[in-house]
Amino acid sequence: MADVRGQLVEDILRDSAALHEQSARRSVDGVVAAAELLKTAFAKGGQLLVFGNGGSALDAQHFAAELVGRFSRERRALAAIALTTDTSIITSVANDYSYDKVFTRQIEALGRRGDVAWGISTSGASRNVLEALQFAKSRGLSTIALTGRDGGSIGAAADLHLNVPHQVTARIQEVHRTLIHAVCELVEREV
Repeated sequence: MADVRGQLVEDILRDSAALHEQSARRSVDGVVAAAELLKTAFAKGGQLLVFGNGGSALDAQHFAAELVGRFSRERRALAAIALTTDTSIITSVANDYSYDKVFTRQIEALGRRGDVAWGISTSGASRNVLEALQFAKSRGLSTIALTGRDGGSIGAAADLHLNVPHQVTARIQEVHRTLIHAVCELVEREV
């Protein structure tokens, strides 16, 4: 039994490493472009509004925390808000409108032209993320999608699309976290 479990762990780690290797070959330009969009927004007094569901909500919160606090070096705080953290807003909007509007209403309230709206979806099909990106774009925000699988409608809706083409949510999330860290490193070095 221990050998089977050990082999499973090895397979998971190798699959994750292979997907990271693939992303190293195909995501560099997109990560650099995303960091540039954020640096431009921050330089002009703008902010990052980042959002997703489930594990992607956690990634959104982690991303905002790295920018408001710090990633690896001392620097000024950067304006980043995870639209996944206020349960009163999320539940009231879901109740009064629909769950599809939980991020759109927050972008309507908080977003301004020149800000960046960053949606995260491992499926590329989360309706509330799609609607928020479309709304943000209509309001003059730059939009970035971080997706999995084939990117779906969310990838197509964004100004900039970073995609991890895999079918397993856990592997996609592992690479998403690494790509977010790479963006944070670039922004922090140059802000």
